[in-house]
Amino acid sequence: MPEGNRVSRISVRGFAVASATAVTTVGAVVGVASGADQGTAHEPVEAAGTTTLLADIPAGQQVQQASLTDQVMAQSDAADATARQAAEQDARKQAAQDAAAKKKAADEAAAKAREKTLAASRGDSRATFPLQPSYTVAEVKAMAKQIVGSGQYACFSNIVTRESGWDYYATNQSSGAYGLVQALPGSKMASAGSDWRTNPATQIKWGLNYMNSRYGSPCDAWAYWQVHHNY
Repeated sequence: MPEGNRVSRISVRGFAVASATAVTTVGAVVGVASGADQGTAHEPVEAAGTTTLLADIPAGQQVQQASLTDQVMAQSDAADATARQAAEQDARKQAAQDAAAKKKAADEAAAKAREKTLAASRGDSRATFPLQPSYTVAEVKAMAKQIVGSGQYACFSNIVTRESGWDYYATNQSSGAYGLVQALPGSKMASAGSDWRTNPATQIKWGLNYMNSRYGSPCDAWAYWQVHHNY
């Protein structure tokens, strides 16, 4: 073989080897880790040569990844907002229920207080008291307060004070009027109880009924008494 042809073949072979080396190097940098030709095994390469940077990921994959991240964050934010709204709505409902319950309790308490006040004002004509051999003036007045009621007690007391001085045995020698309210005759009080002679509660109940039926109330009876000095 002529010498000139041998030189030419060596040059061509060197160029081919150099080209193959360059191609291999490029493949190692770009994607050896992901596999090149199917069925071909590759030797592991140094970590420094296979590190994948964000710039190594194709642009389309970067956009897709960013879009998925944004969607997940948006869904998480929406879920948080929904949870907050639900919690706020539950809190408002609970506050409204608590307020309604407190108002109901307050209204019921006020109604009971009003009823108690009205009951005390009206008195209790059916009240009963333990029988005693005798009663003090204070005990008799306490009976009258409960039977007559606070609304009319002062007027009732004014009449009894002037008629009998709160002596349930008081007797008018000239007329025969008897008891706290000086019933005339005293036997009239039997309509309130057979113990009218000795039980001040019976006398009070009869006197209250008399004032209510004839004058409308103890205070109306007291107004009449102040003019006529009797009732």
